[in-house]
Amino acid sequence: MSRIALDLGFIQIYWYSIFIFLGVFFGGWIVLRECKKQNVNEDFIINLMFYTIIFGLIGARLYYVGFNFEYYQKYPLEILEVWNGGLAIHGGIIAGLIFVALYCKKYNAKLLKVLDIIVVGLILGQAIGRWGNFFNQEVYGAVIPLERLQSLGIPSQIIDGMFIQGAYRHPVFLYESIWCAAGFIALLMIRNYKYLKTGQLSGVYLVWYSVGRLFIEGTRDKVYSLWIGPLRMAQLVSIVLIIIGVLLILFCKKGTRFDNLYKDAEKEEINF
Repeated sequence: MSRIALDLGFIQIYWYSIFIFLGVFFGGWIVLRECKKQNVNEDFIINLMFYTIIFGLIGARLYYVGFNFEYYQKYPLEILEVWNGGLAIHGGIIAGLIFVALYCKKYNAKLLKVLDIIVVGLILGQAIGRWGNFFNQEVYGAVIPLERLQSLGIPSQIIDGMFIQGAYRHPVFLYESIWCAAGFIALLMIRNYKYLKTGQLSGVYLVWYSVGRLFIEGTRDKVYSLWIGPLRMAQLVSIVLIIIGVLLILFCKKGTRFDNLYKDAEKEEINF
């Protein structure tokens, strides 16, 4: 299986890059559709997404490099080779959140409202982007018997692609992609709840994604986990994000049934 989708001689286009682009494109499309429903100023959200994507990608790369600093200290030029993989989603979420918070503060926009609009597109982008790991044959799981993979109903093309280093591996990318796709559907349904409070959708996203990542991370090959001592960093971060998500859901529930509703903004145009 080739990692290269298109070889033009002077430039090579990798499948990894294509799926990252597709994730950004369709995730952004979902965000823009919701902005129209919520009467959010289009220029505000387009500029926000543009810079958030840039800072998110930088954050995802720096997070990964930071936990593999000993290697990249020897080969610093490889830091720029993002087409070879090495984007840590938690780093991207943290960097993106910091930028969104600063951007909203600058334009006096409601942070939780903006985050609620973003998270549905974000989790869809994660579901799509994970397929880049498949073509790069990275972020695979521990060894698993072929019969076990076949019993899970996984397509033969994916099973063949999971034969790595002389053994079949857990298709971790597939587990996370399916979990995020299911989360996308769940968030779409929750977003239509009449009495959904602003901020609760962001809380549900944090809980949903982090619960999945907490368990899926345990199936990863040790070489593809970032470690802090004997502990997997992604699992520690997931636990923290689950706690934050639960607190956000409960905190935003305060007030009467009609206070701080997510869909209140549909009644009037919001110009940030």
